[in-house]
Amino acid sequence: MEKTDIYTIQGTDYKQMTQELLDACHLAEDIGDVKKRVGLKPNLAVAKPASSGATTHPELVDGALTYLQEHGFSNLVVMESSWVGDTTTRAVRVNGILDVCKKHGVEFVDLQKDDSVALDAAGMEIKVCKQALTVDYMINMPVVKGHCQTTVTCALKNNKGLIPGSEKRRFHTLGLHKPIAHLNTVVPQDFVLADNICGDLDFEEGGNPVTMNRILAFKDPLLCDSFAAEALGHRPEDIEYIRLARDLKVGSTDVSGARIHSLREEEKEAMTAAELYGKMPAPRGRVGQLSGYVCPKDACSACYGSLIYALDRLDERGMLKGKEKGSIAIGQGYRGEEGALGVGNCTKCFRKSLGGCPPKAVDIVKFLQEEW
Repeated sequence: MEKTDIYTIQGTDYKQMTQELLDACHLAEDIGDVKKRVGLKPNLAVAKPASSGATTHPELVDGALTYLQEHGFSNLVVMESSWVGDTTTRAVRVNGILDVCKKHGVEFVDLQKDDSVALDAAGMEIKVCKQALTVDYMINMPVVKGHCQTTVTCALKNNKGLIPGSEKRRFHTLGLHKPIAHLNTVVPQDFVLADNICGDLDFEEGGNPVTMNRILAFKDPLLCDSFAAEALGHRPEDIEYIRLARDLKVGSTDVSGARIHSLREEEKEAMTAAELYGKMPAPRGRVGQLSGYVCPKDACSACYGSLIYALDRLDERGMLKGKEKGSIAIGQGYRGEEGALGVGNCTKCFRKSLGGCPPKAVDIVKFLQEEW
């Protein structure tokens, strides 16, 4: 797997999806020596289940540990520190990742209890937890979701869990963007397994999850966050920490130049949306309000979720006022049918239609601005 590669997989069997994705990425070969200490860094910022849209699904950790142990890796560790307002001990229990670690006989390290060391992060001194620096190969496992201060949070910001509480407070006094960019010049980060199953609409603590049922893999953390920004309906260059990280040579923001490998593509044609993606939960809260503009028919989770993120961006700009409810068609049920306005390849026979399987939210925003 190269740094310009992006691997994606969709479905609802999250543990199996994780194993398939890591196998396709040849993760074991990338790590190399089975004696290496391999770390997994999920997002456990708050003590909430993954279904809230705030934390990493335990099935992803289960799948990753199963894959690694089947390939002979035994020096494994899962590590994280929750935000200052919560305790890691509580978060890892509520989420279910602690049970997964016990099942596999893998140590969970609470970095809230760890010592730290000051490092020179491209001209900015940042304290990093010592245990994080003992890892030979780090697998970052962020959630693709919105954030009330940085707009987007994914791989780069997830590494705040590798610094002590005092540094987290200081990061906020510095405005988050600059220290996040600098932090990622020194923390270990070799592979990103991004949880794009049901990240929150715009809040890091969850509460308005948007079902996507997708897992993503990257070698470049900045490419990951750039892709995540577009998936949430933003241009990467509009996110300050992404611009700063690019200038610090953390990685690439060129999503258009990346090679996207979509697994299970053959199954999409052979199976119905219900069989492949499962039944989406009834939208609630703000997601439920935004869904009122949609007329779905057997819509896949990733396509539907992308549209919800796009509608949220348009709502922020005041562009939903006066728009007709149920006016946007989406889903496999529209294949071969004609209509007025549709999103996704399945509505290609409509008078106005945006292609993509699934289309990015950032592209849907542009399309609706021009055509709606």
